[in-house]
Amino acid sequence: MSYVDEVLERVIAKNPAEPEFHQAVKEVLNSLRPVIEANEEVYRKEALLERITEPDRQFKFRVPWVDDKGQVQVNTGYRVQFNNSIGPYKGGLRLHPSVNLGIIKFLGFEQIFKNSLTGLPIGGGKGGSDFDPKGKSDREIMAFCQSFMTELCKYIGADTDVPAGDIGTGAREIGYMFGQFKRIRGTYEGVLTGKGLSYGGSLARTEATGYGLLYLTEEMLKCNGHDIKGKTVCVSGSGNVAIYATQKAQQLGAKVVTVSDSTGWVYDPEGIDVDLLKEVKEVKRARLTEYAAARPSAEYHEGRGVWSIKCDIALPCATQNELLLDDAKALVANGCIAVAEGANMPTTLEATEYLQQNKVLFAPGKAANAGGVATSALEMSQNSERLSWTFEEVDSKLQNIMVNIFHNLDDAAKRYGKEGDYVAGANIAGFEKVANAMMAQGVC
Repeated sequence: MSYVDEVLERVIAKNPAEPEFHQAVKEVLNSLRPVIEANEEVYRKEALLERITEPDRQFKFRVPWVDDKGQVQVNTGYRVQFNNSIGPYKGGLRLHPSVNLGIIKFLGFEQIFKNSLTGLPIGGGKGGSDFDPKGKSDREIMAFCQSFMTELCKYIGADTDVPAGDIGTGAREIGYMFGQFKRIRGTYEGVLTGKGLSYGGSLARTEATGYGLLYLTEEMLKCNGHDIKGKTVCVSGSGNVAIYATQKAQQLGAKVVTVSDSTGWVYDPEGIDVDLLKEVKEVKRARLTEYAAARPSAEYHEGRGVWSIKCDIALPCATQNELLLDDAKALVANGCIAVAEGANMPTTLEATEYLQQNKVLFAPGKAANAGGVATSALEMSQNSERLSWTFEEVDSKLQNIMVNIFHNLDDAAKRYGKEGDYVAGANIAGFEKVANAMMAQGVC
């Protein structure tokens, strides 16, 4: 049995009932086979794959808080510190009812390679809770965030582990958490990213993941003889990533015709009105039915269906495993030329393979959505220097990082005879840097 197969078998046996984690490890290790086979004797002796698939540590804790009726509620908090061989642990805090240890581990494992791809000194981690911010008052959100940080603050720090926002964790939640950290620890440090501009946040951080997705997509298209201008784009999701991906795509001359949320989706053949979408989602925090009601050209549909619309480019920006095999078949049948992941692992393995087999350009999330964590690392730099850069400075650095990521993964794929396989290229480029650092630092 090959070293890769041995480790996959061991990971599944040691981490039962964690299908998302299994999926992430399989996807990465299978695409790394050429690298691992070329170095199998050394890697096996150093147990490199066992170490890289086992978190350094993982925390699970109780989060009690009091709701507006005076009732005590109890949620579960998590933080997985996966690998710090190239820098402090870095990764978001997800607040969503679906959160469990397996999902946090899958996200933390992916983060190792995503952070490595940015070229910045940050390791992989992830955290969160099964708390649902939807429908909660500001006071209830504050009560939860303060209780969550009361425990989490024991394990994080500017040079140790720097969490950030994620699904359910925006500027409001980060603010409450930062205030509680400062209150307990008595230090003012860059321990969280995604902060408000008045207390250490970075310009362009809000836009970063969506903008970065389009910078990489544009470069991928350009290097394969296509121009993004004039292309029709389908986007899923309507949160931060989807909104700013839509905005940047339209700035680059494409037309975005769909967005979605947890209850349904909108098709707007005239192009999504970004200002209206922001009003509905960021100000009113409402459903997309309100977008459709205010926009005569828009059609609202219940359930799933974004990927049934004819498009040139698909940008899944909602959540994991949202683009299924049947969706991939529909995209191919409709002439889609490129898929770039704005969310973490939004495309199933079967769908990814089908798209690649049918010559659809495919940019995996660990590369395509790395703009968010890259700009978080730029926020860390600004905090360390006690400086604040302009929007243009940050945006320019972000664009350079995303263009470099594409060329690094393209080069890595070509070196191992996998030209055009950007999933393998991203995994190889991310892995090589981490593996070299781990080997240099000894058994730790």
